[in-house]
Amino acid sequence: MEGWEAIGRQDACPYCRNDLHCCLNCRFYDEYAQNKCRESSTGYVRDREKNNFCEFFSMPEGTASGDKFRKQQEARAKLEELFKKKKC
Repeated sequence: MEGWEAIGRQDACPYCRNDLHCCLNCRFYDEYAQNKCRESSTGYVRDREKNNFCEFFSMPEGTASGDKFRKQQEARAKLEELFKKKKC
């Protein structure tokens, strides 16, 4: 995936400190699928919010390139520029 380093099993979000390599962040996670995963070869994971050893883990498309985060940062910068107080 372009522009994105591989996520390690122990990596955490720098803002909220939640685990990144967890089922809830995986593109195969599906609340309604068997084992809550669309990948049929995975084993059962008890706590889907915590890091795990799943070899099928993959971030969803769009997230991996940081598109959403980059767009949010650009929008914030535009708003700050728009509402910045002008010095006399």
